[in-house]
Amino acid sequence: MRFGIFFELSVPAPFDGAAERLVYANALEQAELADHLGLDWIWAVEHHFLEGYSHCSSPEVFLTAVAARTEQIRVGHGAVVCVPEMNHPVRVAERAAALDIISGGRLEVGTARSSTWTELGGFGVDPDLTKQTWDEYVHVLPRMWSGEPFAWEGIGWRMPERRVLPTPVQRPHPPLWVTVTTPGTELDAADRGIGCLGVAAVSFAEQERRTAEYRRRIELCDPVGGVNNRVTTQNFLYCHEDLDHAAAVGGAMAADFNLANSHLLWTREAYPTSAYQSLGNQATQQTKETGAPGERKPLPEGIAIGDPARIVEQIRRWESVGIDGINFMLNTMEKVPQEAVLDSLRLFAAEVMPKFRS
Repeated sequence: MRFGIFFELSVPAPFDGAAERLVYANALEQAELADHLGLDWIWAVEHHFLEGYSHCSSPEVFLTAVAARTEQIRVGHGAVVCVPEMNHPVRVAERAAALDIISGGRLEVGTARSSTWTELGGFGVDPDLTKQTWDEYVHVLPRMWSGEPFAWEGIGWRMPERRVLPTPVQRPHPPLWVTVTTPGTELDAADRGIGCLGVAAVSFAEQERRTAEYRRRIELCDPVGGVNNRVTTQNFLYCHEDLDHAAAVGGAMAADFNLANSHLLWTREAYPTSAYQSLGNQATQQTKETGAPGERKPLPEGIAIGDPARIVEQIRRWESVGIDGINFMLNTMEKVPQEAVLDSLRLFAAEVMPKFRS
């Protein structure tokens, strides 16, 4: 089982610059500590125009700083938006190769096609083409990284024969992933021989179903390059020796993120298209309340918030359904004080990680 940190770089209002500087500085400090403690990955998203939710619009810059400040931890571009209007494929290949060189061969490349009309519309993108252009990217990136002359004539872009430089350190190329938010994307990953970078919460049973089918299909795949057969999921992390304290602090952090995330549901409904699943009124669905008003609810199943014993138990469940790794969100909108975030990470590394290391 591998463990990583997943950065959204969410920023609390007001957006006066000071808050953004604090978020970036804290994230870099967390990355340095994660490297020192022996975690496996640092991932950073790519989002545009999503006020508060994520101010990580130039992840390649942030990840270059991470690479320069760390020595062992893998550097995850999680994920590059594979839409020509946002990121030309040649520039993606060039930047990734340079980052692989700077990091000493530690790069992982996630791919995505964006998920909100706020972002797609801001760049004038046709949502009905994003699945096709994503498919082009994952097929051409390994070829551009080969160092051999390459030409392309496709749906989203074209290029006369050129040699794309520099070339990455890793051979045949940095591991490729795709972000998985909806059922079916894991099948796209398996058929192309690339890893599943889970970024949406699902139940143990649903994750087990998806993972089993992924494992079956990737054995029969027509790979776009070197095969990456790993499956990860995303989670929250707040580890404290006092379970009630962990539930109060970590639960509030997770609730803030879920609230911000629910606002994105409506940004996906603004443009009618069959290319993205309709989310309907999911943001307003209510679950049956139990207990007294104001009473703190129990921690959800599967969430890595609690004392070390509880977190070990939850990770064991994820391990049992076939997950290779978990990427944790450590904070949201700076809800948790920085020193508490760092203490949580230290306790996790001391008391939880050794249970999953051979």
